[in-house]
Amino acid sequence: MILSIGVRPETKLAQEAGLALGERRGIAVNEYMQTSDPDIYALGDAVEVKHLVTGRPALIPLAGPANKQGRIVADNIVLGNTHSYKGSIGTSVAKVFDLTVAAAGANAKLLKASGIEYVASYTHGASHAGYYPDALPLSIKILFAPDTGRLLGAQVVGCDGADKRIEMFEQIIRTGGTVYDLTELEHAYAPPYSSAKDPVNMAGYVAENILAGRVRVIQWREIASLGDETLRIDVRTHDEFVMGSIPGFVNIPLDELREHLDELPRERPIVVSCAVGLRGYLASRILTQHGFTDVRNLSGGYTTWRAATAPLAEPRNQRGGTCGCSAGEAGRQTEPACGPESETSTLEVDACGLMCPGPVLQLKKSYDALKPGGRLCITATDQAFGRDVASWCRMAGAELVSLDTNGGKVRALIRKQTPVAASCGGAQVPASAVPAADNKTIVVFSDDLDRALASFVIANGAAATGKKVTMFFTFWGLDVIKKRQKPAVSKDFMGRMFGWMLPAHSGQLHLSKLNMWGMGSRMMRGIMRRKQIASLEELIHQAIDNGVEMIACTMSMDVMGVQREELLDEVTLGGVASYLDRTDEANLNLFI
Repeated sequence: MILSIGVRPETKLAQEAGLALGERRGIAVNEYMQTSDPDIYALGDAVEVKHLVTGRPALIPLAGPANKQGRIVADNIVLGNTHSYKGSIGTSVAKVFDLTVAAAGANAKLLKASGIEYVASYTHGASHAGYYPDALPLSIKILFAPDTGRLLGAQVVGCDGADKRIEMFEQIIRTGGTVYDLTELEHAYAPPYSSAKDPVNMAGYVAENILAGRVRVIQWREIASLGDETLRIDVRTHDEFVMGSIPGFVNIPLDELREHLDELPRERPIVVSCAVGLRGYLASRILTQHGFTDVRNLSGGYTTWRAATAPLAEPRNQRGGTCGCSAGEAGRQTEPACGPESETSTLEVDACGLMCPGPVLQLKKSYDALKPGGRLCITATDQAFGRDVASWCRMAGAELVSLDTNGGKVRALIRKQTPVAASCGGAQVPASAVPAADNKTIVVFSDDLDRALASFVIANGAAATGKKVTMFFTFWGLDVIKKRQKPAVSKDFMGRMFGWMLPAHSGQLHLSKLNMWGMGSRMMRGIMRRKQIASLEELIHQAIDNGVEMIACTMSMDVMGVQREELLDEVTLGGVASYLDRTDEANLNLFI
């Protein structure tokens, strides 16, 4: 474990000499690197210099600035104060295993501390043209002024080309340039070295779109605080979505978005997301040009959100194979992924340079061509593929023999499983005919007490076996999940009418048979108490504790005048798309 927690200047000698210290407790110097004693000069890690972005004194303990200061000090001692040091923006680079991490200018923390407003933008590109071999991913974050577009800071992470890009950013930051300058920055281009529009240019284009009002962005930190009224749409393909998505987002692929415009509520705020931000931008443009007024695009897309929110993984023992593949689980032996040692031939698939979902599509195409027991070794440079391939194998019923990331490349060795006949009602059926999904969904349409009880008994029983259960409450079923103590809400006349005629909460539900003006439901509850059977309200709380997802149909709420404040706090809002998304992962769907 390495803890890199910063440095502080060693100023003991300067203090003993009576020299003045600055506000950051470094040695105070003027533009000629002169201390408070005109006969003493100071330079390097212990001095405070002007930060060219904030304009305030800063400690920048880097070798590059120190060496430049050394030449200036030498000239000034010999020739008089003829050379001045203008300041620094702290351009730095570090190697972290296979990654290069680079930064220039101010980061968000420094800008906040200095009271400087900024806009952040995330983009993801490649080190060079994707069609040229070994294109590796680059992730870029830039910070710029919301009024002028002045570039305030940049950070770049990647396995190749990060150092080159940070120096391009540095030139713009140091000269007080803007994101518009990034779009015009001329770079040396050939496919092995860059793209015709370099990732630095692309960062400028995205920032220009934000400043021009063509798109509004939302940052990954803001996703968790979105209210229930916000509709969240993931416009990636269905295959991408099922391998991982942000909780609360529904999948409407970009190519299908125009077909569903009439189903989307125009009065609600909308957040769109994709893999890296491009398709989300296109989706936001489609929506705004069709009259949707409150649309935001997730900056950096799912790639940024997943990287920023991923839990830290436990270290695991790994053992390399002949193509660099290693075991996906601690202690599991790794088979050779390719080469003459392999007992069977292994299909080599090169998906390097392809961005998501390219590697997964290549994997599916190649896997379908394999015979049972056949193997393929796929190599990709999309860093998300390491997680995607594991999810894909689980869904496809494939065996992930080994997985390794080395030098910015992800290598996975996969074996096609032999279909095993399964028994279904005494008959043998192909394994492919047995549904892989194992979750449960329940549509609760009724507000009858007995039907509500049955719904939650089934839901809790399924949840107790470890299944993911989703309950979709629509029309009369909304009465089941109403609060007993509800705040005052404003309703139109029809909404008030429904409120007068329908049960106010679960305690007022009637039986579907033998209700007898409410006597039947009271008898039922009494018998349940005597027999120590959980009440409906207890079953609802058990469902919440068991992680059962409860979704209220927003269309039914609008029709029946039910407000969000009337429903239980644990209930989320959704539409048919939310429900259908859950059914894709379920092998049981009940309508009660």
